[in-house]
Amino acid sequence: MQENTTQISAMPRSALRAAVGRVGKDARVGRLGLTGLLLSLALSLTLSACGDAKKEPAASQTAVRVNKEELTVHQINLLLQQQRGLKPEQVDVASRRIVEFLIDQELAVQRSKELKLDQDGRVLLQLEAAKREVLARAYAERLGESVAKPSAEEVKKYYDDKPALFKERRVYSLQELTVEATSAQLVALKETLAQAKTMNDVVQHLRSNNLRFTGDQGVRAAEQLPAPVLELLSKTKEGQMTWLPTPAGAVVTMHVNSRLDPIDEARATPVIELFLTNEAKRKRLDGDIKALRGAARIEYVGKFAPAASA
Repeated sequence: MQENTTQISAMPRSALRAAVGRVGKDARVGRLGLTGLLLSLALSLTLSACGDAKKEPAASQTAVRVNKEELTVHQINLLLQQQRGLKPEQVDVASRRIVEFLIDQELAVQRSKELKLDQDGRVLLQLEAAKREVLARAYAERLGESVAKPSAEEVKKYYDDKPALFKERRVYSLQELTVEATSAQLVALKETLAQAKTMNDVVQHLRSNNLRFTGDQGVRAAEQLPAPVLELLSKTKEGQMTWLPTPAGAVVTMHVNSRLDPIDEARATPVIELFLTNEAKRKRLDGDIKALRGAARIEYVGKFAPAASA
């Protein structure tokens, strides 16, 4: 089942899965391929001045020379900082792999310049887009630095307010139908669901009315479900069905069976703190962007003008 729909009120699935048992899983630095080398190099060069490494004499900053170009310790440290969960004993191995990646990258960049790809219009647009993305992200990160860590009271309130994710968390065995239907067809489907005893009854209705649908079944933990689905399922019993409208029709879900698998407050606390902190950063950024838009002069031109859009 898809979990891409962002719900402000729901705990991120990946974050909660970490609380269940994936926290601390070692990150491994693999050999990076050549795909996207130009773009990744643009990002690396833009950010190479960042980081908290101590300054050393200029002569000691060169790590590798590739033809006439130098690769620096700063570039290696930048990529090392992006390897989350890296243990101290893994740093040397990771550093050497990063060096090899940067050599491959530099060779590709040098060859691209020989081919004058750095003058290609599409490449220039991508480099400019990379620069814009880096600057916008740096602004968001700087703004987020002012966000305070959530209090113990806020964490406890979130834990208590989301029993389906924590104290009453369940692992569900589900059957699901994704249906394409018009508003009128949904009315008839809703009536069928009120009387249906099994998912086969629903399938027969869909087939007899020539409605397109796809089926799925599987085991899903509470945090793997979209918030609206979880909210409905947490109120159902085994054998009951729920449904939610979608832009294309509806999703019908049957609660086949489930088992209780709660998460205590101690295990949930670090994940809740991370979620609340990220949520506060998002709200701070949204508010700041809204203020900037209000103060800016924004003019839509051509087909993007309001009159043309209308």
